[in-house]
Amino acid sequence: MAKLTIEELRRIRDEAKRSRTLREGEGKARITVHMGTCGIASGAREVMNALLGAIDEHGIQDVLVTTSGCAGLCSHEPMATVEYRDTPPVKYAKLTPESIVRVLLEHADKGAIVREHALAIGSEKMS
Repeated sequence: MAKLTIEELRRIRDEAKRSRTLREGEGKARITVHMGTCGIASGAREVMNALLGAIDEHGIQDVLVTTSGCAGLCSHEPMATVEYRDTPPVKYAKLTPESIVRVLLEHADKGAIVREHALAIGSEKMS
């Protein structure tokens, strides 16, 4: 068996840390991409792929990513909800791969709501 390099060990450590953060809910924010059939038909898979790619590209480790079914607002899909503890969640609508990256970098990572893509604030809570 070949020896692992320091860089390979760091990569394994970082992947394990990210996986633990997702499982244990240690993140500062959570993004839920609504992946019901209406969302998928509207582009939610592409939105999710862009989100996960941006998290890797920017090295973000403290934002949790989850999925849910239909949010009940099919005409506004693809949608995602951003939650911080002790603040009202923000539901984003008619997302594109580009706009979800902006939501990630500005809202989930830095706390600034991206108003032009926000549909609603409130009604859900991160436990």
